[in-house]
Amino acid sequence: MWSHILRDQLVVTENEFWDCVIDGRLPDRGAPPAPKESLPAELVYLLIHRVGLSEEAVSALTKDDAVARLQRYWTDGT
Repeated sequence: MWSHILRDQLVVTENEFWDCVIDGRLPDRGAPPAPKESLPAELVYLLIHRVGLSEEAVSALTKDDAVARLQRYWTDGT
């Protein structure tokens, strides 16, 4: 009965089940990974068009770093 529940209802192996129960590791369900924190569109626009950063450089920034970079541009002009 236990193997039926794991296999047919939960669709996990016994090891995956216990990893989830004990360690909180969720079984792979094929879902894409959660995206990292995204930057507001206006901030991205200003960094690319005003500051002159490339899209690749902007995409590598965290939100705090992006805000700091824009503030540096506004205060120092660099």
